[in-house]
Amino acid sequence: MTGERLQPQRLLHRRIVVKVGSNVLTGGEDGLHTPTIAAIATQVADLVRRGAQVALVTSGAVAAGRHRLREIEALRDDASKLAPRDVQSRQVAAAVGQARLMALWDALFAEAGVAVGQALLTRRDLADRLGYLNARNTLLAMLDLGVVPVINENDVVSVEELQDARIGDNDNLSAQVANLVDADLLLLLTDIAGLYSADPRRDPEARLIERVERIDDVVEAAAAGGAGTRGTGGMTTKVQAARIATGSGTHVVIADGRSRDIVLRTAAGEPVGTHFLPAGDRIESRRRYLLSGLQARGRVIVDAGAAGALLRGGNSLLPAGVLRCEGTFQRGDVVQVVTAEGRHLASGTANYASDEVARIAGKQSGQIVDLLGYEFGEEVIHRNNLVLV
Repeated sequence: MTGERLQPQRLLHRRIVVKVGSNVLTGGEDGLHTPTIAAIATQVADLVRRGAQVALVTSGAVAAGRHRLREIEALRDDASKLAPRDVQSRQVAAAVGQARLMALWDALFAEAGVAVGQALLTRRDLADRLGYLNARNTLLAMLDLGVVPVINENDVVSVEELQDARIGDNDNLSAQVANLVDADLLLLLTDIAGLYSADPRRDPEARLIERVERIDDVVEAAAAGGAGTRGTGGMTTKVQAARIATGSGTHVVIADGRSRDIVLRTAAGEPVGTHFLPAGDRIESRRRYLLSGLQARGRVIVDAGAAGALLRGGNSLLPAGVLRCEGTFQRGDVVQVVTAEGRHLASGTANYASDEVARIAGKQSGQIVDLLGYEFGEEVIHRNNLVLV
């Protein structure tokens, strides 16, 4: 990552998930390669200062942990304990390395004047309705504040008895995160330029596939192959991630994370790596889901003031504007927002269950804790989880 910095360009993508693989973070070494990580942090910080919202999915915890534990073993003259790559050894390495990895990201972003926050996720967090809503609301709130979420899978608690809780690799995790935050772009940074027609390390005739409009058998065959020396994913898992994310309307790019200003260039829409085009419209897909009558579990009736605020766009539904609710629904369920006359204004994901909404209806947000004894946010429905009819 040398040479002159890219001059600022208009950003084509505003909400971006960047996934950095272990082979990029280690720079081909045993431990973390600070100059490479610093270059990525600098670029992400630049995007945040220019108004973009960026979430970072980072590998490297296990590699960093193994490197640190080898250092300790060398001091103790006992290098046999970490030889096996079983589940427990991986978890120990992840526990040690996660702290070092997060500390490094935090220090580098702090130098650039940007705050970061750590999020460790498992499959169960995203499969459970409330877990999904909690994760979504927290990550979106961080992005709104200009905080960069630094995300990894929680390998420490994904024990052998809980294999169904594991996502399995950070490529697929990044695709889940992209869907979680409605990202415009998912950028998968690896140690090669993108998806090739064959393995470029073995076949000199391999050519870079620059654009993929549909993921078919030919594309999957090109992706077939093993993981890198330090990663758990490979090109196959990256194409799997691309299938998940493009299906929800997100652009996906696989590119070389060591290339100069690769994050900035991709965000600006420069043709780099392999670009997977969205298979559908992200906004329209979400609208159809939330507005489907089959999804709705109840109704929230609002006054004229709240109705006007919602119709002007960009506003959340606060309890002060709620008259009452109908039906029985739980936190995380889809509900319809209607006027007192029965006009359907919007639909969204409720932050509170129906009995809780009934207790806070017409009250100020500052009274929620007093009335319920707890709070899931000052909104009955946050604007990020709300669509107008």
